[in-house]
Amino acid sequence: MRIPPSSVIAVILAGLCGLASAQNSEITLLAPGGVRAAAEQLIPGFERTAGRKVKATFGSGLGTKSQVARGEPFDVSIIQPPYPEVLASGNVLADSAVELASVAVGVAVRKGAPRPDISTPEAVKRMLLTAGSVAYPDPAGGAAAGVSFSETLKKLGIAEQIGPKLRLAAGGAGAMALLAKGEVEIGLTFLSEMDDPGIDVVGPLPPAISTPTMLTGFVSAHAEDPAVARALLKFFSSPEAAAVYRSLRMQPVR
Repeated sequence: MRIPPSSVIAVILAGLCGLASAQNSEITLLAPGGVRAAAEQLIPGFERTAGRKVKATFGSGLGTKSQVARGEPFDVSIIQPPYPEVLASGNVLADSAVELASVAVGVAVRKGAPRPDISTPEAVKRMLLTAGSVAYPDPAGGAAAGVSFSETLKKLGIAEQIGPKLRLAAGGAGAMALLAKGEVEIGLTFLSEMDDPGIDVVGPLPPAISTPTMLTGFVSAHAEDPAVARALLKFFSSPEAAAVYRSLRMQPVR
């Protein structure tokens, strides 16, 4: 999808592009995998208008927070809550925080397979107890979707009961790859990461057992060009960005 910038963003960026001293520098973005698909669609639109390249690094939810808290170089970061260590580090401008979109953990099956009922917590519990195998991102690797689903299992009271059938994957893409290859019966990760052509998306887990995760953007306290960093963050919260979030089964804040 080609995303034309809004007139407001265009005016801001047109002015910024006149700053010759920063024309050749890259804008660095640190973000978790849950927003990767959206960011990769949005970045080219910003680059075309701003005349500035964006260097994006995507990792796990916990990993991104650790990078920011340690003070690794970045201009803009996207963080998943809670993030007290990020604010305490002094490496982000607290007043720059912008909530971008939320994303839920969802259920997927192999393409063409019957879709289970996940409309209620009890239905999800039955699905997990009867499934032969279930893949989800390894929470030990910092995957926020994996951490969230581990909490869901605790809420349902079946964490130990279904332990032997769980397959821990390297991120959401890894979980979906296992599912597409037929190595597991059910796959779970953020809905925004369910783009493997070999799967069918069933839908989100009920909010009563799985709270959607918010994605919040911050400008670095050490950004080389704070104005351009703020412009990138504004672009990520624009109406054009909201359309991209919706297309990826995310819920934009604006």
